[in-house]
Amino acid sequence: MDKIIMKNLGFYGYHGVLPEETKLGQKFFIDVELYTDLKTAGLSDDVADTVNYADVYDIIKNITENMKFKLIEALGENIASSILQGFPQVKEIVITIKKPEAPVRGIYDHFGVEIRRRND
Repeated sequence: MDKIIMKNLGFYGYHGVLPEETKLGQKFFIDVELYTDLKTAGLSDDVADTVNYADVYDIIKNITENMKFKLIEALGENIASSILQGFPQVKEIVITIKKPEAPVRGIYDHFGVEIRRRND
């Protein structure tokens, strides 16, 4: 299966359990892999034969910046279901959400989740 890769998309959102997170917001970085057949698009060289990643980006941006979730698991689930519903040609999606400013005392790069869903 082929895939479209979207790496390190940066957004400012208001997701978190603590009240400060939902008031002040913070950065989130998202990676997305869309598993689909790209052969037709490769042969036709026509964007109509593929998944337009600009449209997928707009969905991710809208959900991440305009909705609020306590958990990044819920953020990932909403992104995955919206993309799978909007693009039936996507057979599987893998979303990694990284939260580099999580309110955890310590030294770290980020905390995150990976969501993998299939379009059955």
